[in-house]
This record gives sequence, structure tokens and C-alpha cells, in this order.
Amino acid sequence: MENETNPMKKNRDFRIGLVLGVLEGILSGSNFMLLYAVMQVLWGGRLDMNRIGLLTGGLGAVFVLRLVIYSTGYVRAQIGGAEVSRQIRLFLGDKIRRIPLSRFSQGQTGQYINTLTANVNNYEKILTHKIGDLAKNIALCALLIGFVGSIWLPAGLILLPAGLLLIPALRLSFRAVNKYGVQKNAISAEAVSSIVEYVTGIQTLRAYGMGGARNRTTVAAMKAFSDISFHYEAKIIPVGFLYSILLWMTLPLTMWASSFQWIRGTLGTVEYLLLCMLPLFFSRLCGTIFIDMTAYKNLMISKRQITRLIGEQEEKGSDSGFAPGSFDITMRDVAFSYNPGEPVLSGASFIAGDGKLTAVVGDSGSGKSTILNLIAKYYEPQSGSISIGGIPVKDVKAAQVLGLISMVDQDVFLFDDTVRNNIRYARQDADDRDVEEACREANCHGFIQRLPQGYDTRIGENGNFLSGGERQRLSIARAILKNSPILLLDEATANLDIENELLVKQAVARLLSKKKTVIMIAHTLSVVQGADQILVVDKGKIAESGTHQQLLRRGGKYADMWQAELALSKG
Repeated sequence: MENETNPMKKNRDFRIGLVLGVLEGILSGSNFMLLYAVMQVLWGGRLDMNRIGLLTGGLGAVFVLRLVIYSTGYVRAQIGGAEVSRQIRLFLGDKIRRIPLSRFSQGQTGQYINTLTANVNNYEKILTHKIGDLAKNIALCALLIGFVGSIWLPAGLILLPAGLLLIPALRLSFRAVNKYGVQKNAISAEAVSSIVEYVTGIQTLRAYGMGGARNRTTVAAMKAFSDISFHYEAKIIPVGFLYSILLWMTLPLTMWASSFQWIRGTLGTVEYLLLCMLPLFFSRLCGTIFIDMTAYKNLMISKRQITRLIGEQEEKGSDSGFAPGSFDITMRDVAFSYNPGEPVLSGASFIAGDGKLTAVVGDSGSGKSTILNLIAKYYEPQSGSISIGGIPVKDVKAAQVLGLISMVDQDVFLFDDTVRNNIRYARQDADDRDVEEACREANCHGFIQRLPQGYDTRIGENGNFLSGGERQRLSIARAILKNSPILLLDEATANLDIENELLVKQAVARLLSKKKTVIMIAHTLSVVQGADQILVVDKGKIAESGTHQQLLRRGGKYADMWQAELALSKG
């Protein structure tokens, strides 16, 4: 990939555009010199056709030259800036792929979205507009001070400190940007997270009458963004206003000081008129530089966010092929917590046999799903080890481990794409026959055939055109198509109606009939009584393990759970 080590590296087009922009700014200042010459000719009464032709030709030549330089420089700067922006987007797209999966479950989603969208767009504005405009205007400002000083030195000395006042004004402005601009960026990320969460869960929120409650949270986040934007402007505008007052004082001061020289006859009328006009242009120019520099500083916050993401710690581990000789899974003395001081697993140990079905049961919140997340390397344990086929996965990248795993979660994620493509994500080289065969085994071929365009029907964002059972069966079809040696099932039949639960159970049974290492979380014990091994998780530990009959004879927690389920079914 181009500029992989430094995606922000500027290219030749950008530099050429910047140089041509400065050159065009200098040439625009030459118009004042030509205006000076025209006014001298008119005032001196020396106007003739030769002079008119010469001056007109000069103005025309400068105009054409500026037009060529401006258009060339603008196009090169746009192309160069857009190319840098492209490099950054491609780099960040690849970078996101290498960031540990756990980062996306720690409140970082909004910040990542903000960086990949708004921050990259802001930095592109710097490259394609702000830097070029600032370089051009600063060059023109310096030229203007020099030209005014050449007409009458004291006037130049009046404009010079006014221009230098830009430095303390910008220091005050930058201080406000550093404080409130950074807060604004952080609050913007929080607002994005809140909006994404609200929009994603809007159906569930409305179903439980919580739409208004969560909407208040989203509105509060947006109000916080509005408030910080107000404070940001309230701190910067007074600085700009005060600087403008001091800046515009150069106009009456220059007019007043030069008027004495004009009255005495030591300063010509043409020169006096120019000294009355040029401070006006100078003040407007410096005001524009102040605004652009403040905006530039604010946009540079976006660059810092991009740089932070570029430097974010990547997933550790080897990219080399991970090919264990067997697929037994061993978890030894694993401890894990999502939040410091709140352990979810503590000293969890077990062995899931190669080609065997291991069931995981326990109370809600006991750590069952966390076990699957750790095996899939969505998270890394704080201590202990996990191995597949005797090989520790700690030094293996998540993508290598996940290549051996098929997962069926109770929360199914589907893309806003066709049914066929959603299934094919499991194995990109699968042909249509493979996809349809997997769907038949997953009990979803029938309902797919009834869709308007069959397998080519788009199913909406996250599959919201389908029922929960239909979405779950598509998830199982993916797992069948992938045909990985390890299968992780997280309460695949939870929250389904009786008919869909039966269909999903049949699909799961077909999936389990294949010779795979299976770890299955179940909310009903009747589903897992035929498992080769049942793990009972209690308070983050493996409290019991054994077959169904062994655990019943032991008379522990599993036996109590079994009796409670029997009593519930009879009641």
C-alpha cells in the first residue's frame, strides 16, 4: 500500500499547488503596482495611446498569468490533497481491521466513526483549501506591507505592527481552540455513539416504551454538543472582534499621519490616495488570515485524532498459518473482567474434547458468553491460557483463530444485501449450489424461495425484513457453509416462538451431526442432556463438569437446575 508507514505524507501535486498558490498571491499584489502606475499617468496628464496600450497589456498579461497559475495550482492542490486523503482513508480502513476486537466494545465506536468520517473530511479541507489560502494571503500581506513602505516608510511601519498583532491574537484564539475544540471533538464522538445506539435499537426501545427515555439521552448528547459549540464561539469571537478594532485603526491612523506630508507637498496626491485605500484592503486581508488560522487550528484537532488512530496499538500475534493437528480446546486458570475490580471469570478451567459436544449452562451473568468470546479472541484474558490442539492462541492473531471457528449467536448480524451474499460472506468462493445446499440444511430454503426475488432479495439493514427465526436460520446456514472444525453456539434458540424454535433446533441438530468440536450455551437443560460434557458455570468458575447422568448423581447445582426445569415444565 502506498505510504503505508506515513499515510499523511504530502505528494508532489500538493507541493506544486502550494507553491503556485503563493506565486498567484504575489502576482495579485502586483495589481496594486499597476494601479499605482495608472494613477500616476492619469494624474500627471501624460495619457496617450502608447501608455494606454502598455498598461492595458500589462494588466491583461498579469490577469492571464494569474488565471493560468491559479487554475493550475488549484487543480494540483485539489488532486494532491485528495490523494493524501485517499491514502489516509485506505490506511485507516486497513488499520481498523488490525485493532483488537475488544476496543469496539469499550465505548470507542463513536470515536472511530468520527475519526473515519468527520475528522478525515476536516483534514482534507486543510489540505485542499486552508493551507493554500493561508500561504497565499500571508504572502500577499507581506508584499502589501513592503509596497506601502516603499511609497511612504512610516505607513509601512504602521501596518507592520498591526500585522504582527496577529500573533498574540492567534495565541489567545488557539488557547480557546485547544480547550474547547478538543472538548467539542470528544463530545461530538459521544453524540455519534449515542445516535448510533439509539437508531440501531429504535425498534426494541419503542417495543418497550423506552423510545422517549433513550431519546432524552440522545437529545442530551446533542445539547451538550450545542453547548460546547456556543462556548467555543463565545471565547473566540471577542478575540477576533478586539483584533479587528485594532487592525482597522490602521486606516484612520495612516490617513491622518500621511495627510500632513500631503499638505506639506512632500507626499504626492497619487501616493496619498493609495495610502488611504491600501490599509482598507490590508485590514480585510489580516481579518481573513485570523479567521482561517483559527479554523486551521481547529481542523488540526482532527489531524491529531487521525494520528492517534494511526498510532493505536494493534492486535498482537503472528500472521502465519495457524494449523493445529487437533481441535480440542483447553482453558486453564483463566481470569477476565470487562471492568477493573469486577471479575467475570476467575480461575476457569476445562477441556473441550476434539469432535465432542461440550455444553455450558449456568445462571444469567455467570460468564457463559464470556467463555465463547475469549475462545474466539474477541477479548484477551487477564491471566491464564487458552489453547487449541495444544497450541496457545495468545500469540496468534484473532483472524487466524476465527478462521477455524463458526459462530451462531442469539444476536444475529446481517448486512443490507441479498440473502445469497449474506450467506456467502461465510465462504467467498462458494458457488450458488453450495449456498442453497447450506440453506436447505439450515431449514431456510423454503422461506427464501417465497421471498420476492428468492435468494436475490435484499433483506434490509441487519435483516429487519425477516423474522427472528428466519434471521437465526440464515446465521446457521452461514455456519454450515463455512464448515469450520470448531462451532460455538450461544443460545441459538433463545427468544423464538415455538414454531421457529423447532425449526432452529432441527437446523442446529444437523449442524451438530457433523464431526466438529462444539461448545454450546443453552438456556434449557433438555437441549444439552445428550452432550459429551456439561460445564456448570457459577460466579465465574466452572463449578461442576460431567455428563448429564454424572451431574444428576452428584446432586449439586446442575441437579437443582434440572429439578427446577422439570417442575416448571409440569407446572
